[in-house]
Amino acid sequence: MPQIKPYGLWNSPITARSLAGQLRLNDVRFTQSGALVWSESRGRQGVLVAKLGDDAPRDLTTEVSAKGGVGYGGGDFGVSGEDVFFASSDSRLYRVSTSDGRPKALTPAFGGLASPTPSPDGEWVVYVHTHEGEDVVGIVSSKGGWPAKLVQGADFYAQPAWNPDGKQLAWVAWDQPQMPWNGARIEIAEVGFGEGGPYTKETRVLAGSADIAAQQPTFSPDGNLLAFMSDESNWIEIYVHDLGSGETRQLSSAGCDHGHPLWIQGMRTMRWAPDGQSIYALRNVAGVFSLWNYPLDGSAPTKVSGFEEYTSLDQLDVSADGRIAALASASTIPPRVVCASAPSESARVVRRASAEQVAAAHLSKMEPVSWSAEDGTTVFGNYYAPANPGYEAPSGKPPAIIMIHGGPTAQSTAGWVPRNQFFATRGYAVLDVNYRGSTGYGREYMSSLLGQWGVLDVEDAVGAAKFLADEELADPDRIVIMGGSAGGYTVLHSLVKAPGVFAAGVSMYGISNLFTLAAGTHKFEASYNDSLVGALPEAAELYRERSPIFGAQNMVDPVAVFQGTDDTVVPKDQADAIVASLRQRGVPHEYHVYEGEGHGWRKPETIEHFYNAVLDFLRQYIIFS
Repeated sequence: MPQIKPYGLWNSPITARSLAGQLRLNDVRFTQSGALVWSESRGRQGVLVAKLGDDAPRDLTTEVSAKGGVGYGGGDFGVSGEDVFFASSDSRLYRVSTSDGRPKALTPAFGGLASPTPSPDGEWVVYVHTHEGEDVVGIVSSKGGWPAKLVQGADFYAQPAWNPDGKQLAWVAWDQPQMPWNGARIEIAEVGFGEGGPYTKETRVLAGSADIAAQQPTFSPDGNLLAFMSDESNWIEIYVHDLGSGETRQLSSAGCDHGHPLWIQGMRTMRWAPDGQSIYALRNVAGVFSLWNYPLDGSAPTKVSGFEEYTSLDQLDVSADGRIAALASASTIPPRVVCASAPSESARVVRRASAEQVAAAHLSKMEPVSWSAEDGTTVFGNYYAPANPGYEAPSGKPPAIIMIHGGPTAQSTAGWVPRNQFFATRGYAVLDVNYRGSTGYGREYMSSLLGQWGVLDVEDAVGAAKFLADEELADPDRIVIMGGSAGGYTVLHSLVKAPGVFAAGVSMYGISNLFTLAAGTHKFEASYNDSLVGALPEAAELYRERSPIFGAQNMVDPVAVFQGTDDTVVPKDQADAIVASLRQRGVPHEYHVYEGEGHGWRKPETIEHFYNAVLDFLRQYIIFS
């Protein structure tokens, strides 16, 4: 029989320590022979792992950390034959064999590297490189040497791809003030090899513009076609360009997104079938993912079976013999590396990110919900009801946590969110809000936040609280708002603009001053506020109006602030400023600073402390208040 205990005080099998010990799975690729290689994060260490045939997996990196170092990271490694080329946190490019040997450094240590992409003949490696404010596509011999700049001139680069003939290279480029989801180009050039080394000629734009976001250039196996994705139809759909005739046609018209906003390097949601007659791609319908096959002959696409238990799929890859691999999870299934031997066979598990000791039946299954904003627009969310078969509440409605995702150009999806399960299994209702401006619902929905950041996101956070109360899903007097980065900004600004709506707030590395953010953030987001708020100095009044620090006198609700000392995206002075104001006015608050942490937590001890500290804060101000 379940125990009778108030919401929020249930004992959960998901502990802070168990969350601290979970791996992060980042990418998975096939080698030429069909061996699987994946990258995983163990604390702050990025580790490459290879599985050859029926042998046990083997770590390829132990002393050097395999991590992309451009922007927010990603693009950790690429493969050629049976070798793996990877970027390391020591600012070098390395090569390692999947069968034996130690990693060999190929480049000197300087700048940041990502997306190493070996040439078809294995002689060269191109990669994205950033150093002292300049981003380029670099190239180096696969045997090592002094690198050269192959492509330069744009502000940013991503996703380099070789034609199988080795004579053409395609890539994604964009310039400030655009973010890559506002406008990005697919560019292509011939690659020549002279006495002075490799060079490009006749660069041309195949797709995209300042107002259309193109991504993922991918050559067909015979090199005659280039597939890519573009959002010119409002949705991120698949297009195919014939390199001979110059004709481009839209292959998919599903009315949903097939790609993600380019926050990180190495993102991959589309692959050619080995015979070149079709393309595999992921569909995202309101945060739920599925795998589809799109024939080039125009016949109807088909859903690929074998992945039905998963509602989140990413980093798709297809081997030369037709096997399919991906990172997969669901709201009740932690992340896994999975592989299907054929499109019609069930995917088997190759690697698990956690011990998976809690049965799915004991977890909260995400339910998609929606409500109407003040202007009638439908706003979307993912709801997690309190779930723990060992407990029942004596009476009343549960406390709730409204989660605000970062970005803000991002989406909370139907995948595994351990944070939500941590709270739901303790008796909290949890609602992930995909406020106006979120991705996954078309370019028009995403673009609604342009010029309106600090307005619509706050309205939708308040609307989420009203939705929970109206639907009797939560106690209206015990609703918490919580978020990190841009989500932390919405937390702080909601407490300024709507005091009393939320019983408390939890901000992780949240933005308090838009002026200092614009002056002090990293290159990737240096112009982000131009589109979200406006360009300075013309928009100075809006920056002041929408900066929580200038309205902090309205904050009366308890707030917990968490910050890393080494954060270069939202520097620590942002948290210091808002905490100083709270302290001066006697507003109940906590401030936790983590040494050596950046934009997000990586150390196990930090993760464990963070969750325990949030629980203590909620007990004090929500459960026992």
